[in-house]
Amino acid sequence: MASEFVFHGGLVFTGSGAPLEGHAVIVRDGRIAAVIDESEVDLESIPASSRVDLDGALLSPGFQDAHIHPVGGGIELLQCNLTDAEDAAQAAALIRAYAEANPEEEWILGGGWSMDHFAGGNPPRGLLDEATGGRPVLLQSRDHHSTWASTAAIEQAGITAQTPDPADGRIVRESDGFPAGTFHEGAGDLFAGVRPATSGDLAYQGLLRAQEELIALGITGWQDAMVGADSGGIADPLAAYERAAAEGRLLVHVVGAQWWTRDGGIDQVARMTERRERAAAAHPDRRIDLGTTKIMVDGVAENQTAAMLTPYRDGAGHDTCNHGLSFIEPAKLREYVAALDASGQQVHMHALGDRAVREALDALQAARDANGETDGRHHLAHLQVVAADDTARFAPLDAIANIQALWATHEDQLDDLTLPFLQDGQVDRQYPFGDLVREGARLAAGSDWPVSTADPLAAIHVAVNRAYPGSERPPLGGAHQRLDLETALAAYTSGSAYVNRRDDDTGSIRAGYLANLVVIEPNPFRLATPDLHRARVTSTWIEGRLVHDADAIAATPAASDTHRKESR
Repeated sequence: MASEFVFHGGLVFTGSGAPLEGHAVIVRDGRIAAVIDESEVDLESIPASSRVDLDGALLSPGFQDAHIHPVGGGIELLQCNLTDAEDAAQAAALIRAYAEANPEEEWILGGGWSMDHFAGGNPPRGLLDEATGGRPVLLQSRDHHSTWASTAAIEQAGITAQTPDPADGRIVRESDGFPAGTFHEGAGDLFAGVRPATSGDLAYQGLLRAQEELIALGITGWQDAMVGADSGGIADPLAAYERAAAEGRLLVHVVGAQWWTRDGGIDQVARMTERRERAAAAHPDRRIDLGTTKIMVDGVAENQTAAMLTPYRDGAGHDTCNHGLSFIEPAKLREYVAALDASGQQVHMHALGDRAVREALDALQAARDANGETDGRHHLAHLQVVAADDTARFAPLDAIANIQALWATHEDQLDDLTLPFLQDGQVDRQYPFGDLVREGARLAAGSDWPVSTADPLAAIHVAVNRAYPGSERPPLGGAHQRLDLETALAAYTSGSAYVNRRDDDTGSIRAGYLANLVVIEPNPFRLATPDLHRARVTSTWIEGRLVHDADAIAATPAASDTHRKESR
């Protein structure tokens, strides 16, 4: 592609507001040189090789994912991958096929199983034993909050009926107390001593595979929600990023959220600040940035570890004593967040239940009281249940709502494993994006891939409809929680660029910004709302270079649709 070229013939979404009509975008040497009226451009004088005719498609800033796990997701694509399974039988068939195809693997590792495919959300060890001939198996759930283990894995880890539940997790047990095969939250860490470590080369190949998948979806930058720690047998992904950058193969820009060890102390702040400064010195192009800290405030609602203000109910509808888990005592959370804010470190908090959201907001208030206003750009991710009184607290605290919009719909996992165990009326507080926008909250957007598809357009469809394509169920939480298309697109572009502190040169189409762009067709602004899911990214451009061309791939004889996307 020439160093100078022009996009023309379609709408231009600049990163906020209504798209521009009749405008051309001129790119020169990897940056946007101008956004001007097409009538001012003499297209005939421009060589055909330097013209990109959108032919009615939409030109948008490249998407940025504000909460994602690319290295783990890429590795799962290379291991026993269950994301295509539609029920327990298909999951078992995929496991059996993988075991037969890989007889040399002593341990079978992977993930992607869905809780709603199994009774109570708890797959049994016996199914793994039968499918793999008794080999040790560890498979992460799609949301990565639960581990499915075979009998051999349980025995090698020395877990018995007498093994107590850890403080931050739960072992599902059979009638005699022996583990049934499912380990929720921190209980999965009981396998840390025996689970084979992921090699650095596999992590690197996983990153490259993930980058390929994500660029094809129009994602040109992201915030990795867990660096600086090992998880589920996967080593700290930072080494993979550093290797890719050194070899010139890291095409996207990455913010790494350094993992806060929940049982660690305040001394983590100094270590993270030092690591941030080293990364800044090593990467003046900001290809890798470590200015963020990730804190897990609670768990997830489907296994009843999300921290709630009211108790969960049992299967008969009676209140239990379980309010979920706060992984960090609230007073310590306030102390840690204030210290991180003072150090210049952004805080990225997993806050899913309404009590967790309140504790996170309280921590940001403590930081404000201690430090005054800062440019922290702190954000709360997931926000499944938010108390009505707390939606108004986001804007005054400059707390950004980091939404995973694909989940904001009635689907089996929510309707079968979550809503029946919550209090009456809490269905109306699920993912209250509309309330947050009306209260002035700033939005960013992400996928949490590989929890669910990383496709921003699939998430935008749900954000606008509050229902998955073809659903006959009512909009989750009511139609007033829908977002308009402009707001949803902005969250995935300029909103996430703001969170990633790259709003000075990405996330918008304006002169001087990097030419990180996507072409989308059919143009979503020309589609009826229920048809938004038909829109697809047809090309992705990073720094003015074409890095994905769907038309070229479709023309390749070997091309096939082998990566069907699933929602959580």
